[in-house]
Amino acid sequence: MNGHTPVPHSYDYDLIVIGGGSGGLAAAKNENWSPLMGDEAVGKQQEAAKYEKKVMVLDFVMPTPLGSSWGLGGTCVNVGCIPKKLMHQAALLGQALQDSRKFGWQFTEEVKHNWMTMTEAVQNYIGSLNWGYRVALREKNVTYENAYGEFVGPHTVKATNKRGVAKLYTAERFLIATGERPRYLGIPGDKEYCISSDDLFSLPYCPGKTLVVGASYVALECAGFLAGLGLDVTVMVRSILLRGFDQDMANKIGEYMEEHGINFIREFVPIKVEQIEEGTPGRLKVIAKSTKGNQIIEGEYNTVLLAIGRDACTRKIGLDKVGVKINEKTGKIPVNDEEQTNVPYIYAIGDILQDKLELTPVAIQAGRLLVRRLYAGATSKCDYVNVPTTVFTPLEYGACGYSEETAVEKFGEENIEVYHSHFWPLEWTVPSRDNNKCYAKIICNIQDNERIIGFHVLGPNAGEITQGFAAAIKCGLTKEQLDSTVGIHPVCAEIFTTLSVTKRSGENILQAGC
Repeated sequence: MNGHTPVPHSYDYDLIVIGGGSGGLAAAKNENWSPLMGDEAVGKQQEAAKYEKKVMVLDFVMPTPLGSSWGLGGTCVNVGCIPKKLMHQAALLGQALQDSRKFGWQFTEEVKHNWMTMTEAVQNYIGSLNWGYRVALREKNVTYENAYGEFVGPHTVKATNKRGVAKLYTAERFLIATGERPRYLGIPGDKEYCISSDDLFSLPYCPGKTLVVGASYVALECAGFLAGLGLDVTVMVRSILLRGFDQDMANKIGEYMEEHGINFIREFVPIKVEQIEEGTPGRLKVIAKSTKGNQIIEGEYNTVLLAIGRDACTRKIGLDKVGVKINEKTGKIPVNDEEQTNVPYIYAIGDILQDKLELTPVAIQAGRLLVRRLYAGATSKCDYVNVPTTVFTPLEYGACGYSEETAVEKFGEENIEVYHSHFWPLEWTVPSRDNNKCYAKIICNIQDNERIIGFHVLGPNAGEITQGFAAAIKCGLTKEQLDSTVGIHPVCAEIFTTLSVTKRSGENILQAGC
């Protein structure tokens, strides 16, 4: 099954990929891969290079309840990481303008933000990416159809385009990479009047006073940049912030956001959304109920953004017709360590996998390695451990490895040592803002030579900091090695080379200056 025998002529394609997001495209564009990673034999490279695989990508975006849709490339490119970080950058520029006066910049005209200028620029960039993906598929001789793919029988999918025209295609193997879409509350008025992240980044008007419902990273990131653009923002939280992330860090993020003017309504959930007035934006009334009792509150907003989680797009693609098992509760697909489902010729990658990380680079890595194993004789598998990530809240949060809670649970509190410190970015000292808000923390396994098993940083450019340390952690970085590393001065990341205070000591970690 490793591509060493020619495909029977009875199949239309060697591989059909269902879903043209980050993972699906990475797999499809690597179909002719021959230079292998690692120490695979040259002979295998030459053998694999003989097979020009015939590949198809099926991608179709079901419009949101409000009619939003987008081009090829999936969530990350169109309605996720890319527009999110660009709008986060817009908010950071607003803060930089305020800081600049203290650095001597003088400007007298009123500074204000234009939503339409920003969204048009962001959408133009995304459009260029959509076009680039189509060109790349064409150059790789991958067939692309803007059609909805669903299994109808063994080795067979039906592809239905937006005009309702359906075609049948067969393949030796299939890759499911359909991703997830935002969840709705299931209350009166949610789909009629609320938006999701699928609508926000192309919204044709400024959202105005906004209620963000949810405590996910999507909720907090969107609330953060909307507030940074000068909007009145409230976040309604059912229970905890950033479930699944280190709660010490999550609470610090929440505190920072509150101190910077974002309102939080805690332990309430909406039960009804009503339209008071149509418009762009209009006016909405939100009725919410306490999670602790019967208290009811009401609030008026221009826009309600739902960010309460995402659901796997697996229930309407005919998996039952071919016997692929899914987790009935979550819709996620269990796979083995080679991303293979219980049906041997069907594979799955990305956010739809059970108990795996929902991150774009993870899907890309899994897709690339999968096709190398299938068609080029490679053996490397995707490593889902020590994967770095960043949450682009106003105070960015980078993490790699275990949260403190998980480390305690897995290794025992007596077997871990937590080193931590606040720090003050030099760039923030002249404007004299936010001292002792940035925070660094590492979690070490005492029983394993104080190997670093958790890395956490709150501060500017957290993603850039975390990416470098993630490589060292993957190589088995210990506290001693970190201490022996010379820091770069004056940068935020150097704090990790001088961490000396343990959490259990209770010693002071407040910083007075650089």
